[in-house]
Amino acid sequence: MTIRTIIMGAAGRDFHNFNVFFRNNPDYQVVAFTATQIPNIEGRRYPAELAGSLYPEGIPIYPESDLVNLIRDLKVDQVVFAYSDVSHETVMHKASLVLAAGADFRLMGLEKTQVKSTKPVVSVCAVRTGSGKSQTTRRVSEILRKMGYRVAAIRHPMPYGDLVKQKVQRFASYADLDKHECTIEEREEYEPHLDNGVIVYAGVDYEAILRQAEQEVDIVLWDGGNNDFPFYVSDLAIVVADPHRPGHESTYHPGETNVRSADVFVINKVDTAAPESVMRVRDNLHMLNPKAIVIEAASPLFVDNPEQIRGKRVLVIEDGPTLTHGEMAYGAGWVAARRFGAAEIVDPRPFAVGSIIATYQKYPSTGAILPAMGYGAEQMRDLEQTIANADVDLVVSATPIDLTRIIKINKPMQRVRYELQEIGQPTLEDILKAKFGK
Repeated sequence: MTIRTIIMGAAGRDFHNFNVFFRNNPDYQVVAFTATQIPNIEGRRYPAELAGSLYPEGIPIYPESDLVNLIRDLKVDQVVFAYSDVSHETVMHKASLVLAAGADFRLMGLEKTQVKSTKPVVSVCAVRTGSGKSQTTRRVSEILRKMGYRVAAIRHPMPYGDLVKQKVQRFASYADLDKHECTIEEREEYEPHLDNGVIVYAGVDYEAILRQAEQEVDIVLWDGGNNDFPFYVSDLAIVVADPHRPGHESTYHPGETNVRSADVFVINKVDTAAPESVMRVRDNLHMLNPKAIVIEAASPLFVDNPEQIRGKRVLVIEDGPTLTHGEMAYGAGWVAARRFGAAEIVDPRPFAVGSIIATYQKYPSTGAILPAMGYGAEQMRDLEQTIANADVDLVVSATPIDLTRIIKINKPMQRVRYELQEIGQPTLEDILKAKFGK
């Protein structure tokens, strides 16, 4: 008898686990996906074109809130948990829910979910969302290209549109972002690589993506999402930790998996964290994985004209996922506004509309700053209107992209940028040269 299975996800690892393990496996029947974290990704189907011959009608995707009823109505044997950046306590609450409903609860590990590349793979993952993976990945790509290697970044999935069209996506220009109708969240991850001349791959079918990327690169750079572990077998696993959230190294899933399997740790943001927090993170990492090399790094802030901030009432916009399931109450924009003398950081919540109000309700730990939510056209309009409503002198935007390319901002704006700078030795360059030196 086949094992009737539901996969709990957020339009990322859930689809990957299905593709590499369940798709052509006659021992299992995946009867449904459930979806959470990302707005409006339920109520559709994983399409037959991607699901394979065992699923000629595709697979329905339901809200996670329907899970208990689905287990009963679909006579489910097991539930696979397949999304990231949740506390260990949350995972066990989900497990208890499933077990009480009568099904088995399963977490899938590296061996059954990772694809082996024909090229070397460097992965950059993290303990939590918002730790600084993006600037670390950019720094790694810069070093490898200076060493003479052709590099492509393969980004953790964010397939929120037409899944068939998004099976394999290749981004080499801004025009490609428009062609694929990318959300703000996608652009935040892809644009900085394009600015540096690095091709980006993403999509749904990550073995197909890998095989295409292998045709044009010497080294594959896995650019992780949230705190998920890599979809590919890593030849060098770099994991970024955040001393603004000490203790999360061992209390979040699957961040602890990353910690225990890392070759290199980058403790980021040591320039803005308390020294005792940096030491606590270092001690925790050593306890969990004493063999990994530790690098300390800063994420210095750059503003085009910091004097424009001084004395102003400002609206701070930050990267959305960092504030939502990353649970940060502030980010680089807030730090820059304080550092460069803003008279007041204005709370945007009284000016919020539509889906932005819903975001604050779902993630009440978000502070007096505006998450750059834009998972679809409606949410982008709500973000634009919230900014327009805000009674402020200036917008301070710390998203990795120029928001004015995709929404109208009716106020003066200063962008905050940040790059990784290693402190002391060893450096990422030392490690990469030792591993891949010609």
